[in-house]
Amino acid sequence: MNPYKIEGPALISFSGGRTSGYMLYQILKAHDFNLPDDVYVTFANTGKEAEQTLEFVRDCANNWGVKVHWLEHYFGDERPIHRTKEVTFATASRNGEPFERLIDQRGILPNPVARYCSSELKIKVMERFMRSQGYEEWSNVLGLRYDEPRRAINARKADYQKWDNLVPLYDAQVTIKDVIEFWDSSSFDLKLRSFNGKTLAGNCDLCFLKSVNTQTKLIKEEPERAEWWLKQEAKFDNAGSKFRKDRDYIHLVDLSKQGDLFGLDDSSETCFCHD
Repeated sequence: MNPYKIEGPALISFSGGRTSGYMLYQILKAHDFNLPDDVYVTFANTGKEAEQTLEFVRDCANNWGVKVHWLEHYFGDERPIHRTKEVTFATASRNGEPFERLIDQRGILPNPVARYCSSELKIKVMERFMRSQGYEEWSNVLGLRYDEPRRAINARKADYQKWDNLVPLYDAQVTIKDVIEFWDSSSFDLKLRSFNGKTLAGNCDLCFLKSVNTQTKLIKEEPERAEWWLKQEAKFDNAGSKFRKDRDYIHLVDLSKQGDLFGLDDSSETCFCHD
């Protein structure tokens, strides 16, 4: 069977990266660019995605004639306070507002052990969207490739009770080479640089799960990227809450001012967010 032939109800999780964009195209192609009414494409915006990512989501929708539901977390005045709203390219948050409001409400920073940002700003946002469409169970389609088997297999095994995860790129044995070749021949592309197939500034720009090497390169490239993260850490100077115990963003800014960034740790962790 064609792994890109998706049966609804289903949610296609479009991260705004090249890999998930490639997956979206292949799914659209398998459906003659006319998705079933019960198959939805969603982009969950935290407000910390690069402007180029937002432009890419818009461009994919416009070039391929597909409806993308732009979703954001917000707080309601009454219970349940955690809610999902639809926005557009024009009205999407661009200064980390959903993320910052969540941090202020929690009173503690997310960290590698307690990654509530991904859960609240991505997973639950999309779950509430599907429930608002009247579904109790559905399939969640993720852009995980054949050359990242651990993530793909773990996603498939994950038991979210209300939905199952599909990984069509893994099933189709798609690798980063296929993704790069696709975008190299495309009339448009994500306007963020790729290093060995990795878009360093993709997803949340300076996510605490990115490696020291990646973070310092990004800060060196655009020092203003660090301002929001520094602001969040400063709120908890006296409380001892940190994004990570092994480093903070002030230290990363200092590292970025050094001439040679080679030799720094280049190990990154993963969460729900993906390319």
